[in-house]
Amino acid sequence: MKKILFLFLFITTTLTAQDDLKIRDFFWGKDDPHSKSNTIPEKWKNESAVVIYKYEFHDYHKFGTKVNYTSALRNRIKLLDDAAVKEFSEFTFKERFSSDKGWSRRAGKNTLGIKVVKPNGKETIINVSKEAVNADKEKMIAIPNLEIGDIIDYYLHSEEPFISQLEMGFEPVERTLGSVYPTMDYKLIFQTENDFFLNFATYNGAPELKEIPSNKGGERHYEFTAKDIEKNDFPRWFYPLVELPCYKFQVFFARSGKFEKRADAFLSDKEKIVKSKVSKEDVFNYYDSKFKPYGDLGPVEKFLKGKSFSSDEEKIREVYYFTRHKFFTQYVEAFVVNDAKIFYPFSLYQNPIFFQKEEEFINYFMAFLKDNKISYDIVIGTARYNGSITDLLIQQNVTILLRINTKNPIYLEFFTPFSSADQFNEQLENTQAYLLQVSKNKKIVDAELIKLPGSTKNDNISKSITKVKLGEDLATIAIERENSYSGHYKPSEQSNKLYFFDYVYEDYKKYNTETLLERVSNKKKREQYQKEFDALIAKYKEKQKENFISSVKEEFGHDVEEYKMTLENSGRFGSKEPMVYKESFTIKDQYLKKAGNNIIFELGKFLTSQIELTEKEKNRKNNIYMSFPRQIQHEIQFEIPQGYTATGLEKFNKKEENETGGFISTITQNGNVITIKTSKSYNNYYEPNANWKKMYDFLEDAYQFTQEKILLKKN
Repeated sequence: MKKILFLFLFITTTLTAQDDLKIRDFFWGKDDPHSKSNTIPEKWKNESAVVIYKYEFHDYHKFGTKVNYTSALRNRIKLLDDAAVKEFSEFTFKERFSSDKGWSRRAGKNTLGIKVVKPNGKETIINVSKEAVNADKEKMIAIPNLEIGDIIDYYLHSEEPFISQLEMGFEPVERTLGSVYPTMDYKLIFQTENDFFLNFATYNGAPELKEIPSNKGGERHYEFTAKDIEKNDFPRWFYPLVELPCYKFQVFFARSGKFEKRADAFLSDKEKIVKSKVSKEDVFNYYDSKFKPYGDLGPVEKFLKGKSFSSDEEKIREVYYFTRHKFFTQYVEAFVVNDAKIFYPFSLYQNPIFFQKEEEFINYFMAFLKDNKISYDIVIGTARYNGSITDLLIQQNVTILLRINTKNPIYLEFFTPFSSADQFNEQLENTQAYLLQVSKNKKIVDAELIKLPGSTKNDNISKSITKVKLGEDLATIAIERENSYSGHYKPSEQSNKLYFFDYVYEDYKKYNTETLLERVSNKKKREQYQKEFDALIAKYKEKQKENFISSVKEEFGHDVEEYKMTLENSGRFGSKEPMVYKESFTIKDQYLKKAGNNIIFELGKFLTSQIELTEKEKNRKNNIYMSFPRQIQHEIQFEIPQGYTATGLEKFNKKEENETGGFISTITQNGNVITIKTSKSYNNYYEPNANWKKMYDFLEDAYQFTQEKILLKKN
């Protein structure tokens, strides 16, 4: 048995080594046209690094029910400074992985190859299999003796086999042509065959995809090439896919017409046709039969029984929040308990219905609206950072809304624990979208382009009132703060601050529904489960507090002590209703400096998180894209310690306003209390680069505010 096992291992090892040599020869063999490419253009000699050659390869093939996806990436890079040397001195990769595609989990393999070319032309191939070490479920390899002027030439080859009889999409790719380094030569290759559909499009001046004639029937080869690609900057407030030369692609597998119709993709009529444009008609045809009024309205009817509403708008909002609980938050506890392996909870529910997809939500609300004879339409939009809806290519980039045609139209989006009626994803605001018109609340009959409404800086407000007081030791600062968030500021803050127990039990109380453990009829088991669940929640609460402290520490840049937080309002039941919470903590030995008997106090530091622009940012060349117009309001109340007077207050009066936004601060003193009020606003979703100087002016004022100090003079 040992001999047979040894022979098997020997054969397996030999085959693996042979495969690795074949892969190496594929990239670095005698036909490699870039084996001697060692020089770079003079214009790029001051860059951190230059990509001499970049090559990508994607191959999609099937063998009966077996599907094989092979991908590869090669980069040949000249390193020109210490930062680049550090960047490429270490590689991590997964050697083996389990495919997440299809229905059969088969082992996939990654093969990494690395060689270093010295300025004199000497090549050293790194023995990856020998030198790589295990590091947290990955392989890690350090590249020794890497220096400025070296070329590092590496490839990563991936084989991913799986079993699939149904339709399925490969992960879409959306990428700018240029990266952080300039590129001399770039080539992207696709190889597909029958049953594989390719969606591929280029934008903003990128080259077109070319088909290369194939000698084998049913096989297709495509090539995308570009040369002399300048590097890209990716500054804050910028959407690269909107402006920079880029490409997007996705491959979809469907064995027959039946599967093509079920595909979650905008497919071409034939595999041999590359889909590069999705028309209004394509969108209409795809969604024409996707939605239909469907669902048991019994729970909603029971909820509405005996209730009266001032308008259909009020009724729709209340039904939205109820269904969010009924078909979503009601089951959150069950998922937590199941993941923690306390017990299997789902059998406690009779016919549990948990909405997991937009389609389920849309269908159910269509049924409700139809039953109540309320007119509605379906909106197909895409996030602003994807580009225009008229350039839509990838179906996963679609977000679906319901527009309820009440006197004041209501837009509804698939719910999260923190979603609001009347408010949808900020990335869809003020964009073009397709409106699918629904006739008689039943059938989609047409599609047209519309512009979705936007919000203003007065809709999206972050507000805080901070009370600052020095301790008797004149070294400890006690801080009490009330934070309020409305509009689009609210969902992210709710997600950061509210754990499941914060909102699930709020919903149970509001709708008078049973908690998960109240459903357990066996008293002994219920007590046992409750004990385990309480222990789990206690751990979550401990982690929650650690996160809160970490967040404040990051905001102020210093350790904080004695942290407490109380939630005043979750803000989960109305778009106009703010989320409010209070917190208190202390900071020691910071912001205070003795000057004889006097104290210099950095009061401006309590306007936290202001942007300090670098010289590179000041010379920005890109246009500016904002998630949403917004306003940040702060009030700082400082109690002057007894026996001191404050001077230098006038520096806190600042004003810089223009059409892009502004920063205004005012300071007043009443007795021993100094009050500073500040307001910073961003007025628009977009600003041309010509307006950058106007934004820069008020951003500088806001940052300068944080550097201002007052002098506390001893009386």
